[in-house]
Amino acid sequence: MKVAAVQHDIVWEDPPANFARLAPMIERAAAGDARLVVLTEMCTTGFSMDTARIAEPFDGPSARVLRHQACAHGVLVCGSVPERVPGHDKPSNCLVLAGPDGSVHRYRKIHPFTYSGEDEHYDAGDQLVTVTVEGVHLSLFVCYDLRFADEFWAVAQDTDCYVIPANWPERRRDHWRVLLRARAIENLAYVVGANRVGTGGGVDYVGDSAIIGPFGEELADGAGAGETVLFADVEPEVVQKTRARYPFLVDRRT
Repeated sequence: MKVAAVQHDIVWEDPPANFARLAPMIERAAAGDARLVVLTEMCTTGFSMDTARIAEPFDGPSARVLRHQACAHGVLVCGSVPERVPGHDKPSNCLVLAGPDGSVHRYRKIHPFTYSGEDEHYDAGDQLVTVTVEGVHLSLFVCYDLRFADEFWAVAQDTDCYVIPANWPERRRDHWRVLLRARAIENLAYVVGANRVGTGGGVDYVGDSAIIGPFGEELADGAGAGETVLFADVEPEVVQKTRARYPFLVDRRT
């Protein structure tokens, strides 16, 4: 499966402007033969805590746009959006994975970013999500989840590729880069990290999106590139061969 990590700017709290911004980038990814297009965290609003203003109903405008783009281009498209999930008092930071057949998978961010007060405005998720699409096992996470290795470990045996949309700030960019490689190395799996660029809510972002191979090799790097689309192949058989040669996962003690 060829994957594309879309490193893009976000117009603050303006979904229609972001729909227009993202459409040609998704089209570019699809034209490059990507089967999976990964957008950033809160890709249509920016990482805003003003949920009264930006939170959308379940399967609201942003989710519908992701579904439309997936169907229009015949690819998988994912990004996180602020969505009100039935049965919860507060909205959640939901990663929506839309398929070209109209299917939708959702992962609710398990670790709200308390440093910014996200936990006060968004409900935490409580379920790990791994889906199989076109023969590839994808495990879904969002941004701050990257710091918590135990969840990644928990699904490692069933994972070929971890997908991580983010709004990771410039001031901690070294942490982002190191942790992406660490999650790939320790789990012998691909990692696709799509991070935004630009400024939103007074915070600066420089991207550093990356696609990492299962032995920690950097397959694509968006450092210093501004808005761009990164491409790389995710091959389950490479994961299997790497794990067979280096059977580190079987040595884990839980």
